[in-house]
Amino acid sequence: MAWTTTDDNDAFLDNAGPFVRERPDENTLLLSLADSLRTAGPGRYGDGVPYYGWWRGPRGAVSAAFIWTPPYPVQLSPMPQEAAADLARTLLGGQRTITGAGGRESAATAFAAAWAQETGGVARVTAHQRLYRLGELVPPSPAPPGAARLATEEDRGLLLDWFAAYHRDMEEDPTDSERALTERLSYGGCTLWQVAGVPVAMASVTRPSSGMVRIGGVYTPNEQRRRGYAGAATAAVSQGVLDAGVERVLLFTDLTNPTSNALYQRLGYRTVEDRVTLALDATPVPTHS
Repeated sequence: MAWTTTDDNDAFLDNAGPFVRERPDENTLLLSLADSLRTAGPGRYGDGVPYYGWWRGPRGAVSAAFIWTPPYPVQLSPMPQEAAADLARTLLGGQRTITGAGGRESAATAFAAAWAQETGGVARVTAHQRLYRLGELVPPSPAPPGAARLATEEDRGLLLDWFAAYHRDMEEDPTDSERALTERLSYGGCTLWQVAGVPVAMASVTRPSSGMVRIGGVYTPNEQRRRGYAGAATAAVSQGVLDAGVERVLLFTDLTNPTSNALYQRLGYRTVEDRVTLALDATPVPTHS
């Protein structure tokens, strides 16, 4: 039982692809990350070289995987705690600085515990998220005024401001906003809800991968909130990908935000699992005389 690591996206997909595709809901982040890096190139998430890996269990089959796009957290598939702890020790042997880990709580905390034991650092929770999958879509009722349209390059300025504001609202680094927007616009992945020709909300979607897409970047400016626009934009994007033949429509919510969780449940989204993101703050290992 050991981890194999690589900076080769194709090698990752050849070896770990069947495992992550077998469970596309739980592995939605790994699937979308691998697809983005394949289509947009290794610089999609910054200057850090992407890193991939897979773990073979006692019977030799791949039963765990990760993707790491420094400086962002290591993203973990569902995995045994033993594999998560072994991965932390494996990655500490490299030259990259581990800043965080995300995944199911059991895996992420096992990774963080092993990392802390080796480094003397401290792990702290930065996000609790819930993953939802769309059952039967229930459009908002009553529907708010307006209509959806696909965003284009002409909307770039507005969307860039909204992407950055969205990341700030989520307490995330907004520096990736322009790269994320460029990628989404390249395949028609951004939708605007507009009223009387004026955009009032947005929602975006990942590229289809293994019959799965994930909706994200749902944002309404402060002055337009509490009017149903975010729900309308989400419903429009959801219906659009269903019409295109996508089987699984997913999204993440912040568990500390009851408003968004209630909204998506009203639209027909059902719980898949909860996840946690941990920041790993390194401190020097104490020395003993």
